[in-house]
Amino acid sequence: MKLVTRMQLGWPVSAAPSQATTKGVKVHYEGTEVSTKLLTDHAECIAEWKAIRKSHLANIRENYSDIAYNYGACPHGYLLEGRGIGKRTGANGNQPLNVAHYAIVGLVGSEGLTEPTDEMLSAIRDGIELLRQHGAGNEIKGHRDGYATSRPGGPLYAWVEAGAPRPKGTEPAAPPAKPKYEPFPGASWFKTGRKSPIVAGMHDRLVAVGCNRYTSSKNKDIIGSGDVASYEAFQRKLGFTGSSAKWPPGPTSWAALKVPKG
Repeated sequence: MKLVTRMQLGWPVSAAPSQATTKGVKVHYEGTEVSTKLLTDHAECIAEWKAIRKSHLANIRENYSDIAYNYGACPHGYLLEGRGIGKRTGANGNQPLNVAHYAIVGLVGSEGLTEPTDEMLSAIRDGIELLRQHGAGNEIKGHRDGYATSRPGGPLYAWVEAGAPRPKGTEPAAPPAKPKYEPFPGASWFKTGRKSPIVAGMHDRLVAVGCNRYTSSKNKDIIGSGDVASYEAFQRKLGFTGSSAKWPPGPTSWAALKVPKG
């Protein structure tokens, strides 16, 4: 996710009313001409976003407390913070509709820039998922669903009707794989009497690799003399000699033991 925050925009905390949950998210477009310059200059996207907020705050009839949308999405794939998380939208047409859904606007319009880029659709999807993590339900709708309007525009609404799928090639990077083995906790961690599931895992691995010098497995999660003798046997098996084969464990032998994570 490429997020541009209110702080980065130079905006104060939103004065919009708080709202912790909704049925879901509604997707919007601007409904006016949007310059195609946004396609090649991200600075134009930021200027457009700031202009929307300025126009909303100047709208005396609607009496907006802030930009109407929770988030915006630009052609370059940036999610632009508007009212943000936990704030009631002002974009869905009237008070009952505003309460029902949060709002994300794609920076496309009825003229000029009318087709959302895949990057924009991905950013809208980022916003939907972010809002779902903070109180939004599973509904994804367009402004026209519940209010007589053409918004969002044809191409954007067609995507909404299709379920707002993330475009191919814009999937977020997979989170780094969790380590399979316990990392070396440091030599000082291995103190006699230390109780931990890691100690039990070490015990089981030392037995599995043929270095069992234990007399009992009753308290195998507590470091004792059996752990010391078994681990020193393991270090000798690896080829360590002299003081290098003595307790406590070192990072090289610990990595070789491969104590399972968890």
